[in-house]
Amino acid sequence: MTRESVAREGAPMVGRTRLVNDLHALGVRPGAVLMVHARISALGWVVGGTGTVVLALLDALGPDGTLMAYAGWEDDPYDMARWPAAWRAAYEADLPPFYSRTAEAVHAHGRLPERIRTWPGAFRSRHPEAGVAAVGARAAWITVDHPWDDAYGAGSPLAKLVEAEGQVLLLGAPLATLTLLHHAEATARVAEKRRVTYRMPLLEDDRAVWREFHDIDTAEGAFPYEEVAGEIAATPGIGSEPDPFAAIALQALAAGIGHQDRIGAAESTLFPAAELHRFAHTWLEDRFGRG
Repeated sequence: MTRESVAREGAPMVGRTRLVNDLHALGVRPGAVLMVHARISALGWVVGGTGTVVLALLDALGPDGTLMAYAGWEDDPYDMARWPAAWRAAYEADLPPFYSRTAEAVHAHGRLPERIRTWPGAFRSRHPEAGVAAVGARAAWITVDHPWDDAYGAGSPLAKLVEAEGQVLLLGAPLATLTLLHHAEATARVAEKRRVTYRMPLLEDDRAVWREFHDIDTAEGAFPYEEVAGEIAATPGIGSEPDPFAAIALQALAAGIGHQDRIGAAESTLFPAAELHRFAHTWLEDRFGRG
């Protein structure tokens, strides 16, 4: 969206000071570990664009706070096993290996993760598919030793976000984008989960080494959500395209977990990470635990 089109649509101009004030009013806590998902265009006409948004988030968190975002890898061959043989051969021969310092964040997650990944002093976890980028006081701790397998479970950046009693901010982003709920999928004590095995190249000793990874299925869903499609569709506020993560988030809000308000022009939601994780963990066990 260009500045001219924003102006024509009557969107408000939003600056750094307004964003910081709105973030504090919503409940962003100085000194917290904050995971952010953002749709920048929803904020309005931001004076300074994504750089201003990062600065405002860091201002709101203060010098003892930490900002993190799900990064992933734009070029990851997650579904390569399903591709035509010629495509697989080309990628196996020529795909530059994942290197945490240079690999781009996934474009589909918006502009902010890449901006955070390239911010001065940023850290990025070593996992090519589940990796996060972080800036601030606890960024090194958040990103270090990301497990290769079960990368959304114990020891992951998401587990550390919960351990730190951090917060999750949806800055104009839909509730369905709550990556933290993959941590609940990973930790829920349910015997049968949908799991995947995939291969990706890592840079080791200046050469590409293809590694096999094992994890819950975050693309199609770790659980048979179709079994509770009726409940999901009936969740108040779910809209015309029911999504299990959105349903869990809406039910958590109805239970008093989290808060919604506007930041700039964007309808935004702030969740306490530990409480949301406990709610989602229990929600999944109640519906899919079979003894």
